[in-house]
Amino acid sequence: MNIFYPIQLFSDIVTYHFLGLSHDDVLGETINYFIFDSIKIFFLLAVIIFVVSIIRTFLAPAKIRAFLAGHNKFVGHVIAAVTGVVTPFCSCSAVPLFLGFVEAGVPLGITFSFLIASPMINEVALVMLIGSFGLKIALIYIVSGFLISIIAGLVIGRMRVEHLIEDLGKYKGQDSDMTYTSWKSRIQYARGYTWDIITKVGAYIIIGVAIGAWIHGYVPADFLVTYAGSNVWYAVPLATLVGIPLYANAAGVLPIVSALFAKGVALGTVLAFMMAVTALSLPEFLILRRIMKPKLIAIFACVVGMGIIFTGYIFNAII
Repeated sequence: MNIFYPIQLFSDIVTYHFLGLSHDDVLGETINYFIFDSIKIFFLLAVIIFVVSIIRTFLAPAKIRAFLAGHNKFVGHVIAAVTGVVTPFCSCSAVPLFLGFVEAGVPLGITFSFLIASPMINEVALVMLIGSFGLKIALIYIVSGFLISIIAGLVIGRMRVEHLIEDLGKYKGQDSDMTYTSWKSRIQYARGYTWDIITKVGAYIIIGVAIGAWIHGYVPADFLVTYAGSNVWYAVPLATLVGIPLYANAAGVLPIVSALFAKGVALGTVLAFMMAVTALSLPEFLILRRIMKPKLIAIFACVVGMGIIFTGYIFNAII
């Protein structure tokens, strides 16, 4: 039985019995979509974040820095990207983490591989992609994001841009590591962190699902396919450019992406849009400006953006 069947049953009861809407009515379909996706996303988010939070208690930033500092070149980038995947720090942690990596002697390119992978590939993105698209597409997103973080880190590392880092002395002492000595403390942390994340992203989930439900119910498929279909050459770069100024995490953007894909927008285009929103948002640039000169931020955005566009074209061509 589908694990989401109870949620679908509840959504059907509320929509078609309690609210009295019709199965054949667009409004009824839209409301049903909204109720089902909202409950499903909150449920998956709570479960996955709790589990990942427990894992995170074993991966203190100091240990991560020491581990990464001992590697270089390609192996270091791979390890940094993997570490970023399993340690999805929020954007507000960028400054102390970046400072800690540089102070520990981690090469700048390797640090970028971590910083790219961490926001782009996290537990929220994974669980919502699985719930919305299935395991296959979720794995495609994870692998492509992983490759982008490695390649972008390698490219930036080869450019010798260390001189574009701002004076880091003023940020000393901001990176504090917490230790957990018992399962009770780990569970308490995971429970608190899960609640904190859900309350912070809750509004984005509701807004994102609402927009996705509206697209699902009211926007004609022909309209979206015409302007963002796989045969439109500018669809992928346009989706990437549109995504950069937006601020949303996976919880907010996934429902919109899911609805666009269901309407016929090509997979590579919607993945490019999601990657741009999560990895290249303007608020992230503002945070990074505290430790990077504008030229380095521009280099970072261009390198990652080109990787996203290339990935979008590849998947549109093969899928």
